[in-house]
Amino acid sequence: MEFSRAAVLERPDESALPPEPPPRRGVPRSLVLASELGWRFLVVVGAIAVLAYGLWSVRLVALPAFLALLLSTILVPPVRWLCRRGLPRALATATVFAASLVVVGIVAMLVVPAFAAEATKLSDTITGGAHELGRLVASGPFGVSRADAQSAIDGLSDRLHASGGEIASGVLSGAVILGQIVADALLTLVLLFFFVKDGAGLWRWAVRLFPAPVRGRVDHAGRMSWSVLGAYVRGQALVATVDAVFIGIGLAIIGLPLVLPLAFLIFVAAFVPIVGAFVAGAAAVLIALVSKGAGAALAVLALNLIVQQIEGNVLYPMIMRRTIELHPVATLLVVGAGGIIAGIIGALVAVPIAAVVATVLPILRGREPPPELATADD
Repeated sequence: MEFSRAAVLERPDESALPPEPPPRRGVPRSLVLASELGWRFLVVVGAIAVLAYGLWSVRLVALPAFLALLLSTILVPPVRWLCRRGLPRALATATVFAASLVVVGIVAMLVVPAFAAEATKLSDTITGGAHELGRLVASGPFGVSRADAQSAIDGLSDRLHASGGEIASGVLSGAVILGQIVADALLTLVLLFFFVKDGAGLWRWAVRLFPAPVRGRVDHAGRMSWSVLGAYVRGQALVATVDAVFIGIGLAIIGLPLVLPLAFLIFVAAFVPIVGAFVAGAAAVLIALVSKGAGAALAVLALNLIVQQIEGNVLYPMIMRRTIELHPVATLLVVGAGGIIAGIIGALVAVPIAAVVATVLPILRGREPPPELATADD
């Protein structure tokens, strides 16, 4: 009798338990999971779109700031070297800044007049090379008539000329555009000077805006991003210089015209991985085709392939080993998205931004232990 009374006392009150949730009828678990992932994905995409729209709205300020940040990665190392030799920070910054302006001015005086004298012929020569390529394709075993090839080339040429006319006769007049370019250049120079001189203090001020528990992680993420960005810019500039010099020398030996504009195009295009090398190489091949014939075009193609192979397999891994290696598919997607969003400028800055994001995300997600907050003397 006592055993049954104890059992009754130990039995839980079923009326006090929470009711079981009703079973979901007709909604598979996989569909519920997919819907949850779907709305979270839409929220992330929406946040990225809003951020991109905001940056695009203030692009006249955001672009000079980002360009100044990229250029500061080149000027900060010599400034630090002078500071270690006992020179004050302000004087070291002014010295390096003035020397850089002198070097840029000398290079501009040597390159710009010769480039301007030949650049006007570049577009017409590339168009002529495209016509010649269309004639060769039409005469080959590709099943394409000469009229179809000519029509496609003429349509592309007309669209290019129409785009140029629209840009020239756009809403903004030439004087306003020139004023914006000058203003952006001056803003970039001013920001560059202060980034180099007071960059460490500006970063410490930005870190203090975050809550104290996460300041160490944010500071570590920022310093790793700076390291990756600096290695990328300096390495890419060296790679672009090597490509422009060696391919330019090869083009001069082959006897191509417009060597200087092509070398400049190769240097700028090298900052857009994969896509830039293809575009610059195609322009050089077309110019060789229309000026020297098919044999010279094949020689220029072989020259580009040899230099690109040496760069991709030897030079690039040695120089860029400190940066984040992006898969070629990811690089193509990032460059394409940057070009769609912001044109040529977007394609140029897409890869360094992606490298910085790939560096920051693992740190902010907690995969690395947060270090101590750097001091003013670090």
